[in-house]
Amino acid sequence: MQNRNNDPKQKELEELVVEVKSVTKVTKGGRKRRFSACVVVGDRKGRVGLGVGKANEVPDAIKKAIQAATKSIVRIPLVDGRTIQHEALGVNGAAKVFLKPAAAGTGVIAGGAVRAVLELAGIHDILSKSLGSRTKLNMATATINALKSVKSIEEVAKLRGKTEEEIIG
Repeated sequence: MQNRNNDPKQKELEELVVEVKSVTKVTKGGRKRRFSACVVVGDRKGRVGLGVGKANEVPDAIKKAIQAATKSIVRIPLVDGRTIQHEALGVNGAAKVFLKPAAAGTGVIAGGAVRAVLELAGIHDILSKSLGSRTKLNMATATINALKSVKSIEEVAKLRGKTEEEIIG
């Protein structure tokens, strides 16, 4: 994982390269080698996106991944700007990620691609458990899916047709 310089037009977004790998296509004439990059972008204030790019050279693959990530940005409702509202389970392929809100001062208890996504989303206190496959791309996508499923108190109140005070108790 490495940090990249920010794009001039996207000053507020930070980028983090989660994975760069070599992929080959076997043709009649031999093997054709390309590079695949997985990048997470976020503003550390509740917005995060994930993108994948492939190209003949590594820098081009990273650029493509950053463009894809900025297009796929999602908003996450944060509690006190530090954690999520409730427990969430995200699935992508055989990878499962379980996220649980934590008390202030706990920190980000996660590793690898999950940590990258959570930190760039601006989450400071959270517990996570990785289940199933440990593929970096699938873990990052499962984390994004889990974060997408988190609902704020306002959304829950609207769905149930109640006020926020009734939901809180």
